[in-house]
Amino acid sequence: MINKDYEVIIGLEVHSELSTKTKIFCSCKTEFGGEPNTHCCPVCMAMPGALPVLNEKVVEYAVKAGLAMNCEIAKKSKNDRKNYFYPDLPKSYQISQYDLPLCKNGKIDIEVDEKNKTIGITRIHIEEDAGKLNHDELGGGSLVDLNRAGVPLIEIVSEPDLRSSKEAEIYLRKIKSILEYIEVSDCKMQEGSLRADVNVSVRKKGNNKFGTRTEMKNMNSFRSIVRAIDYEAERQIEVIENGGKIEQETRRWDEVSGMTFSMRDKENAQDYRYFPEPDLVSIKLSDEYIQKIKDILPEMPESRRKRYVEEFKLPEYDAKILTSSKYFSNLFEGAEKICKNPKAVSNWIMTEIIRILNEKDEEPENIPFTQEDLGELILLIDKGTISSSIAKKVLEEMFETAKKPSKIIEEKGLIQISDEKEIQKIVQKILELNPESVSDYKAGKDRALGFLVGQAMKETKGKANPRMLNEMFLEELKK
Repeated sequence: MINKDYEVIIGLEVHSELSTKTKIFCSCKTEFGGEPNTHCCPVCMAMPGALPVLNEKVVEYAVKAGLAMNCEIAKKSKNDRKNYFYPDLPKSYQISQYDLPLCKNGKIDIEVDEKNKTIGITRIHIEEDAGKLNHDELGGGSLVDLNRAGVPLIEIVSEPDLRSSKEAEIYLRKIKSILEYIEVSDCKMQEGSLRADVNVSVRKKGNNKFGTRTEMKNMNSFRSIVRAIDYEAERQIEVIENGGKIEQETRRWDEVSGMTFSMRDKENAQDYRYFPEPDLVSIKLSDEYIQKIKDILPEMPESRRKRYVEEFKLPEYDAKILTSSKYFSNLFEGAEKICKNPKAVSNWIMTEIIRILNEKDEEPENIPFTQEDLGELILLIDKGTISSSIAKKVLEEMFETAKKPSKIIEEKGLIQISDEKEIQKIVQKILELNPESVSDYKAGKDRALGFLVGQAMKETKGKANPRMLNEMFLEELKK
């Protein structure tokens, strides 16, 4: 629990791999996976004499992100060399941007406890990713894989406007949602496509001066980021309360122990010895170029949210949840086209689908079935082919097998029983087995009817038509 006398200050540097087909300065593939060192060439391996050529698509995607986050787009910017020495950085410098980023002075709005808050975006710049070290636990050494070296990144740097781990998570999810909507990154955190450097400091409430910050690098899990912020804030407060001093440093988050550990001193800008990249020309953008990108931006979450309330008559809360993810939004719209029942689609996404995702600890992009499959499932309920309780079982199976609902229903014999004679037999059997419930109902205890219907559903393993059961039980009980 964070000490109430202190305020937590959080700034995030979000790194997102862009979903271009080729790397930022060469024509090597950017796709994830592959045997080590098979997606690299003399340029991304930093062979002598190999020169970089800027991928124009990287600039377009960065500008797209900047416009979506309300940034000013620089008509003139440049690339710079950021010098540091690490085994997975083959050139011993990273091509990035320093004083003239492509995008700056942006902002996004987040909603925290039903209140709007604006988070400033200091800058968005382009840069190349480093390689990856594979540590050999048995041999005790490390091997370098340069497949990721040169994969294009944008770095989205926030102002230190975040005041809790909850705000940080909401902000990160909003960033992820925007990048998915504009289709510049797949944002697969488990593959490192979206990760964040987390800067945390604390100060006594009422003090306007920022405290000394620490940084936790390359975090790629919402849960870990929340836990790391809370732990680090509490650690810093404890150090200060005990008369200690916070050191500006980079710390490592350990998921198992739930603690951060010191790694090295935190670098400042002068430590990187930035200077303009001599092998690349400056980037110049025209008003027409920027306007062209602005014109192709897709419908953003806020406008979709408003449209869902107006067009589909959904509650504001439903619209907010559905538009929080491009995948939920597309799933909703695609399924609604099939079944023409927007409220039912919304309910299934917000209850059963989100429940299953939470149980599996999966993100919406990992839903294995199609929009059409969900629409078909709801259509089968509306037609009376299956009951809602059976549909829940079918949905579980769809998550496991990605099969079409009609195929699952056929294979497992789950078609709803709607034959009057068969329903009549079931009703008679349940009435004969439960004379006490019959007496209770006739004595004015209406809940007895629900019990009898429940027994009938249990008898038929959820396949009996619940509407017909209710009607027939009422008819028999009135006799």
